[in-house]
Amino acid sequence: MTTTRSLLVLALVALTPQLHGCFPVVAAGAGAAVLMAEDRRTTGIYLEDQNIEVKTSKAMKSRFGDNDKIHLNVVSYNRYVLLTGEVPDEETKKEAGVTALGVENVRNVQNELVVGPVTSSSQRATDGYTTSKVKSRFVSENKFQANHVKVVTDNNTVFLMGLVTSKEADDATEIARTTDGVTKVVRVFEITE
Repeated sequence: MTTTRSLLVLALVALTPQLHGCFPVVAAGAGAAVLMAEDRRTTGIYLEDQNIEVKTSKAMKSRFGDNDKIHLNVVSYNRYVLLTGEVPDEETKKEAGVTALGVENVRNVQNELVVGPVTSSSQRATDGYTTSKVKSRFVSENKFQANHVKVVTDNNTVFLMGLVTSKEADDATEIARTTDGVTKVVRVFEITE
């Protein structure tokens, strides 16, 4: 019995390096499954939103190329696309909206692109930090299920997306509005009541 146990321990030790990368993949898959299970979108729509973001980003790259005067973010929620970032002129802004609307399965586009110079990498880092602060406050305030509201921040403006009740929309807006560093809140909700 001791020999069998020793062989089993040796086999596990030998396999550990091969299994090392598996846990994060399994954990990430489990995490995504939990998020999908708690989301108000169907699993198909949840996955389609991810697909729309990829397809729209590719369409933008194909249309505008690697242009250092354009900074475009694409977010899809329930097949509703939000465009944020900066473009050099009104014509480019309109073209980006038309391009996004032409992507398969996109229901609508909210074009919040700003005509002006692209933001700096430090501003984008600040925006990422602001998004995390708003999300953290959603959890700590516990007024609604935090993953029912998607938060996007661009140049200190917070965009809120999701399938929510009127009360949830109001609560999320108030939390975002009173978060340090937020200068404006734009609601891109679909009200479910």
